[in-house]
Amino acid sequence: MQLEIMPRKKRLSAGRVPLILFLCQMISALDVPLDSKLLEDLVQPPTITQQSPKDYIVDPRENIVIQCEAKGKPPPSFSWTRNGTHFDIDKDPLVTMKAGLGTLIINIMGEGKAETYEGVYQCTARNERGAAISNNIVVRPSRSPLWTKEKLEPITLRSGQSLILPCRPPVGLPPAIIFWMDNSFQRLPQSERVSQGLNGDLYFSNVLPEDSREDYICYARFNHTQTIQQKQPISLKVVLAKSSRERPPTFLTPQGNASNKEELRGNVLSLECIAEGLPTPIIYWIKEDGTLPTNRTFYRNFQKTLQITQVSEADSGKYQCIAKNALGVIHHTISVTVKAAPYWIMAPQNLVLSPGEDGALVCRANGNPKPRISWLSNGVPIEIAPDDPSRKINGDTIIFSSVQERSSAVYQCNASNEYGYLLGNAFVNVLAEPPRILTSENTLYQVIANRPALLDCAFFGSPLPTIEWFKGTKGSALREDTYVLHENGTLEIPVAQKDSTGTYTCVARNKLGMAKNEVHLEIKDPTRIIKQPEYAVVQRGSTVSFECKVKHDHTLIPTVIWLKDNGELPSDGRFTVDKDQLVVADVSDSDGGTYTCVANTTLDDVSASAVLSVVAPTPTPAPIYDVPNPPFDLELTDQLDKSVQLSWTPGDDNNSPITKFIIEYEDAMHEAGLWHHQTEVPGTQTTAQLKLSPYVNYSFRVMAENSLGRSLPSEASEQYLTKAAEPDKNPMTVEGLGSEPDNLVITWQPLNGFESNGPGLQYKVSWRQKDGDDEWTSVVVANVSKYIVSGTPTFVPYLIKVQALNDVGFAPEPAVVMGHSGEDLPMVAPGNVHVTVVNSTLAEVHWDPVPLKSVRGHLQGYRIYYWTDQNSSKRNRRHIEKKILTFQGSKTHGMLPGLEPFSHYTLNVRVVNGKGEGPASPDRVFHTPEGVPSAPSSLKIVNPTLDSLTLEWDPPSHPNGILTEYTLKYQPINSTHELGPLVDLKIPANKTRWTLKNLNFSTRYKFYFYAQTSAGSGSQITEEAVTTVDEAMASRQVDIATQGWFIGLMCAVALLILILLIVCFIRRNKGGKYPVKEKEDAHPDPEIQPMKEDDGTFGEYSDAEDHKPLKKGSRTPSDRTVKKEDSDDSLVDYGEGVNGQFNEDGSFIGQYSGKKEKEPAEGNESSEAPSPVNAMNSFV
Repeated sequence: MQLEIMPRKKRLSAGRVPLILFLCQMISALDVPLDSKLLEDLVQPPTITQQSPKDYIVDPRENIVIQCEAKGKPPPSFSWTRNGTHFDIDKDPLVTMKAGLGTLIINIMGEGKAETYEGVYQCTARNERGAAISNNIVVRPSRSPLWTKEKLEPITLRSGQSLILPCRPPVGLPPAIIFWMDNSFQRLPQSERVSQGLNGDLYFSNVLPEDSREDYICYARFNHTQTIQQKQPISLKVVLAKSSRERPPTFLTPQGNASNKEELRGNVLSLECIAEGLPTPIIYWIKEDGTLPTNRTFYRNFQKTLQITQVSEADSGKYQCIAKNALGVIHHTISVTVKAAPYWIMAPQNLVLSPGEDGALVCRANGNPKPRISWLSNGVPIEIAPDDPSRKINGDTIIFSSVQERSSAVYQCNASNEYGYLLGNAFVNVLAEPPRILTSENTLYQVIANRPALLDCAFFGSPLPTIEWFKGTKGSALREDTYVLHENGTLEIPVAQKDSTGTYTCVARNKLGMAKNEVHLEIKDPTRIIKQPEYAVVQRGSTVSFECKVKHDHTLIPTVIWLKDNGELPSDGRFTVDKDQLVVADVSDSDGGTYTCVANTTLDDVSASAVLSVVAPTPTPAPIYDVPNPPFDLELTDQLDKSVQLSWTPGDDNNSPITKFIIEYEDAMHEAGLWHHQTEVPGTQTTAQLKLSPYVNYSFRVMAENSLGRSLPSEASEQYLTKAAEPDKNPMTVEGLGSEPDNLVITWQPLNGFESNGPGLQYKVSWRQKDGDDEWTSVVVANVSKYIVSGTPTFVPYLIKVQALNDVGFAPEPAVVMGHSGEDLPMVAPGNVHVTVVNSTLAEVHWDPVPLKSVRGHLQGYRIYYWTDQNSSKRNRRHIEKKILTFQGSKTHGMLPGLEPFSHYTLNVRVVNGKGEGPASPDRVFHTPEGVPSAPSSLKIVNPTLDSLTLEWDPPSHPNGILTEYTLKYQPINSTHELGPLVDLKIPANKTRWTLKNLNFSTRYKFYFYAQTSAGSGSQITEEAVTTVDEAMASRQVDIATQGWFIGLMCAVALLILILLIVCFIRRNKGGKYPVKEKEDAHPDPEIQPMKEDDGTFGEYSDAEDHKPLKKGSRTPSDRTVKKEDSDDSLVDYGEGVNGQFNEDGSFIGQYSGKKEKEPAEGNESSEAPSPVNAMNSFV
């Protein structure tokens, strides 16, 4: 028989087939090939190819161009309507139409105004076959109005307050783009605290002093006219408040707890929440009844704006924005409804029919609300259009029966709702055309042998022609069991052979005529590499060559290239490519790698690779040790259903004996290209008896192994297909678990192709209730891994078995496993819940178990929710954080550890199964007793003096009860870190400061401090401190003694005394005597003896009561204070005891108070420089 393409049936018996089947059987359209010569000859109704957008905003400064272009045969003429009536362009000198097109040009550059031509325009393209119409094009000029003048008062706020700076731009067309800048046209910085809303206003969650400025300016940019309008500057002054009181968040926009938002499908959904508060709140978003789409969700404006692109009806729902700071959390719910302007499900398509044929135009659209479908014919509503007996309207479908040439027309489908409309043009073109073959004559096809060959025969005709193919001049018919004929006329030869070469003729026929075309097919020999490059191991500095001999069809010219590691060869003179080989001279380590020979022709390409390994040169020849060469000459014998014998010849062992052979197999039927381990045999054996499985297309290969490694695999053996048999095993891991309360999902691990043992693998799934008397229910399913049983009772045990079968038979009887239908939430809460408080941090909870039937699932345990309502000691409300403790299994009691002492707790208990939690038991309240407090939060020692220290502390962060008192213990520490006696002191609980007096000066003390409640003493905190040292006088005297002016003064005094002594000495030598001489003789000073006259010495005047001389050699003691001696007239007696000292100008500090009682000297004499007093004493 001849191989033909036959046209589909086109007639329909009325009333016998549903409409949907009718449309499936009917020709929807003849495809008109895009062939320019063909299109020039065919009559075609108009088709709109170019038009302006529906909403057309024009620049009022430029000419208005309204596009309308169409194609058709003969070329269409154009007309326009404006606002529903005919627009006579000839009467308006400013309006012209482009030649050959319907595009309007309205010249307003000279004298016209754009506003004059606002309106709704529609273009009609018409020829003898029908009329196509454009969309309604709404033409509006863009507008960029000025801001209304207004007087803006300066704004003064305290820091921390919130603020909204309004923008309120003028309404333009299209809407303006808003941004805030300063006088220098610099954008104002924005952050989580300061940001611009979608309405253009500038929001401050809280103001700061640095926000003060006089040039907050809102700008409106109108892109269409490239103009920018400016609002009057706003002045803001922020006064620094003494204390900014923190506050929880409140929403600046939107207002209230809930709002609504409506958006159209396909648009960008933008939701906004801006909150004020101190500190600045952060915003995050959730969808209450679902999750946010991952690839379409974006956060803008510092998380304050949520955007979802390409929004659809599935995005409807409730969205919640949450504003949070340290003082609280608030929520706002936005209910989003996604509406939809009409969108196409199936737009009407052009229909090309031949006389007498049937067809249909289908127009399907969707939207929210559902759009209304209406039809027009040649731009006229179909209800008032000329009647056509071949046409029948059925909602969104027009059915055509037995069409004639007069049935040609352009139909418009209008789908509209309150949000927009769609207008689709589709023509019905009734043509009577004899067949035409569009493929070029005598086309030559060249194909490689054993590959598919495709011979084209593009055709057209109306009615649809039938296609026949013939081979050779004798016209021998092509058989359909050897060739494949596609609906587009292409002839496919699945496996082209040499005898496929020849001339093929394509013949197209319909009732109006016949056409034919000849093409030619040549089959070429495949390109092959008959000598492949081989693995090589060479020494550094030597030369290596790789061969690559190519055999190809003599009519094709091959190109051979070499690659190294899949890249180009190094540009190095050491690499030489000859006709059949690659030579590498002076080999180095970097030359190691994979070398590939690629042979290309215009029809095919082949490649082969080899690895080059570079080793160090050996000084003396040595045997080459390497992995074995691969075995060869594989042969299959004794071929039985479940076994075969494989034999082979070993390759060279390369000086290392072969220890074993590894045999692998490939299943070309189920896992082609994947090799599996079959068995291993000793290296002395060259045959193996192999066990086989049914219905496997086996190939085998062998590898040899020695002490150096494993050889490359041998060539594959011939294939051996074993006979099919019934499965010998059933699926593993059979389970029955419900995914819903009313179903049972039976799953198993399916058998792989190797285990199927034959074609047609299926599974027999059986189940019945475990505790019932029902018979097994069974179903046979395809090669899948699960089956869902619907309509089951909730959580009922089932017996399940899954048995494998194929076209040969069943596997052995499967094992029975038990499963359960789906779980549901538990129905009953645990009862008789009571709590026993063990101590201040531990409580024990008891409850009665729920009936097992009410669990409705696998009992996983009981879950206790517990929380503390308020702090018992401070009585302040705290954030309620529920804690959860789960007890596995059927336990009816449990311990709650880690409780807070002196707290009010509430708890409830719930039972848990695999589905979730059951209802909560009634809340139970219990109280924990007081516990010992934590350590005081801090302990500081301040204001140290000679004999006192002041302690300041903060109460414990966790008092765990009512504090009764503090205990302070302290003891001194000496220089060897030994501890002195411990002093214990009780301090009232309401104190946070205490001063210790009568302490030893310059002494280190260690303090131990803790709080107490009625439950006992808490943890202690320790600290150390030192009382101060009285170093003032000593430091002052030492400092004065080192001053230059003081040394000079003392020298002057000494000089005066010396002069006085000399004068006295002279006068005495003249015979004069002092009147006090007798007094000195009567009251001699034991410490100052008068000098003998014969020694030239003299006595010094001294007042025995008030002016005793200072003792020679007096030193400043080690504590840097002036040491008192026996004299009652010490300098220190003129000051305030030991504290008398000189000030910086040498005068005494302190008031003269007469003589004081002598005090014992302290300390030992030091080796320091003498004080000025002692220096003067020693000088005298």
